[in-house]
Amino acid sequence: MSKPIVAIVGRPNVGKSTLFNVLAGERIAIVQDVPGVTRDRIYADVTWLDKQFTMIDTGGIEPESSDVLLTYMRQQAEIAIDTADVIMFIVDVRQGLVDDDFKVADMLRRSTKPIVLVVNKVDSFEKLMPDVYEFYNLGIGDPMPISAASRLGLGDMLDEVVKHFRPEDTVEEEDERPRIAIVGKPNVGKSSIINKLIGEQRVIVSDIAGTTRDAIDTTVKFHGKEYIFIDTAGLRRKSKIKEDIERFSIVRTVSAVERADVVVLVIDAEEGVTEQDAKIAGIAHERGKGVIIAVNKWDAVEKNDKTIYQYSAKIKETLSYMPYAEIIFISALTGQRMPKLFELIEQVIQNQNLRVATGVLNEIMMEAVAMQQPPSDKGKRLKLYYITQVSVKPPTFVIFVNDKQLMHFSYTRYIENKIREAFGFKGTSLKFFIRERKEKE
Repeated sequence: MSKPIVAIVGRPNVGKSTLFNVLAGERIAIVQDVPGVTRDRIYADVTWLDKQFTMIDTGGIEPESSDVLLTYMRQQAEIAIDTADVIMFIVDVRQGLVDDDFKVADMLRRSTKPIVLVVNKVDSFEKLMPDVYEFYNLGIGDPMPISAASRLGLGDMLDEVVKHFRPEDTVEEEDERPRIAIVGKPNVGKSSIINKLIGEQRVIVSDIAGTTRDAIDTTVKFHGKEYIFIDTAGLRRKSKIKEDIERFSIVRTVSAVERADVVVLVIDAEEGVTEQDAKIAGIAHERGKGVIIAVNKWDAVEKNDKTIYQYSAKIKETLSYMPYAEIIFISALTGQRMPKLFELIEQVIQNQNLRVATGVLNEIMMEAVAMQQPPSDKGKRLKLYYITQVSVKPPTFVIFVNDKQLMHFSYTRYIENKIREAFGFKGTSLKFFIRERKEKE
């Protein structure tokens, strides 16, 4: 199931990024006292009580600005609003109610999404509550007073936000068809790949970057089995406008990846793997999805007998944190290796759902420990007692040890490599949790 998406919107400089950073628990958005510092949406996963959601911080909305950059930010905010399940509309008690707040409120009202009106910078509820009441004039519900900087009122605000989450959509849960997200930068051929797979022109394709406006679900049948392909609008490359602190438009990719079982990251063969490709791949890796890297437009590259090897090495170097990702060289134009892409998707799905018997896992672990002694610190040696697999998608393992502090990341990676040697698990990340168990147990 995908997490609900909550978009933080409002005029520039009302404290959206400060609130975002407080809720995300880390400093992700740039905070400066200059309107328009947060250029593109930034996302983070947030947990409140037992509810999890993905939060998007947007650039401030200037409803009628002709400035190129502000127009671009307004478009980003509009995309966030379209994608969100709930909208947090932030206003500033110190600035009071201004004309632009009414314009933003009208824009939000037209979205028909649930809106939580949040009045920020209320550092003293006693003194400033009369000023908060002024925001009832927006006509979009009760204003929630908070101070993001002082962390006041956040609990009540989040209670209000999660109230609007829909109960889990059982229809989506029952749909067992594999979901494949096609992601990548604009104009790398994502839509062309889907068109080739379904054999008809279903998705708009043009040479203009970002033609695909929304994520589109397409059902594709291969060898009698149905797959759902999610085509996403590509991430835009860094804008050349003004200072180069552009952020990447990431929210559609995040929501598509959330819904997918397998993510196909499309790379332009002529351009090579880029920093943006690494960012997109990172989203899939963080969320434990199956990953295939499809190098498209391979027909346009001059090749010799070493080209594929060199290209693969470059990808593995750039995406060194996910050595398990499968790489395939394709051409959506000529159809080169497109059937092979399906075979790879099927293989990755099987690996994502693979379960290994506890007895076999423990044999692999004990053999690994015998071959390489676990680390020790100040005379105390790490002991590994037991390993078991607790879930799939991605395959997740729990290792019981005598002291968690001694289980260094590199030794966990060593155990992971041994499991991969035995079972492959190609195309999927593996998750490991380390639990302490006293020796008496």
